[in-house]
Amino acid sequence: MKTEFALFGATGPIGASIAAALRDAGVRYRVVGRDATSLQRTYGADPLAEIRTWNPDDPASVVAAAEGVETLITMVGVPYDQFHLHPQIMRQTLAGAIEAGVKRVVLIGTLYPFGRPQTDRVNEIHPREPHTYKGRMRKEQEDILMEAGRSGQIQTTLMRLPDFYGPRVERSYLDGIFKAIVSGGRAQMLGPIDKPHEFVFVPDVGPVVMKLARNPGAYGRTWNLGGAGVITQREFAEKAFALAGRGKPKLMVAGKLMLRMMGWFNPILRELVEMHYLLTDPLIVDDSALRELLGGYHKTSYDEGIATCLKA
Repeated sequence: MKTEFALFGATGPIGASIAAALRDAGVRYRVVGRDATSLQRTYGADPLAEIRTWNPDDPASVVAAAEGVETLITMVGVPYDQFHLHPQIMRQTLAGAIEAGVKRVVLIGTLYPFGRPQTDRVNEIHPREPHTYKGRMRKEQEDILMEAGRSGQIQTTLMRLPDFYGPRVERSYLDGIFKAIVSGGRAQMLGPIDKPHEFVFVPDVGPVVMKLARNPGAYGRTWNLGGAGVITQREFAEKAFALAGRGKPKLMVAGKLMLRMMGWFNPILRELVEMHYLLTDPLIVDDSALRELLGGYHKTSYDEGIATCLKA
């Protein structure tokens, strides 16, 4: 019996969101990752989840993880200072998927390949001209995926996400706000915080991915998913502190110079320096094509999303 979906890189927040959508729909699915303990901790109590481990450097392991799967959804993460692995893992995943007879591959990607915005709204045909190393690696990853689709060996598509937030999502520009509300301290943020931005609420992603992956018209091109509207980080903080009954937010904002200085001691922060343009020249997504393809989808308002995060 075929497994309709396998989630590669399932232990992150986006994987959890997709798994939740499949669980709510009563769909059996497979979760794949390197660490069996982490997978068991996250999915061991779910009778619909089949757990498998893999090693992308071992071709037989990739084939075994993909065997019997119709649609492979990949959101495999790599350390922020090892982005050269994104194209490599994509090649390994596709090779194993094709050998295993997988019909479709869906990549959950980022806006990095676009580089700096050249239009007010960034749609799928916006030029991909990345000026950063991470953007170039992500663009190469996309190119490998879509070329495999054009070869006729497998169907491929990808959906790009902007920055996101959600319950217990720590890798977010906004996480410091919620930590400050809990601790009573100052929210540590990266600035500037008064530029227009947008954020996707993570629980909204899973249902969209499930609908996209099942839509025959999705394959052979790329898609963008936007947030619930434009907001600044300061406005978000003000909403969160107000909803928590904390009054005016207390903020500690680090700019690019401070980020560079902190990077002397923290390699991850050092890697963020080249991506600082996302705060000074943010990309605001046009996702009208995806909305038309799927006939619309739910976007949680910032007020509702913040309230859910506070409860968590």
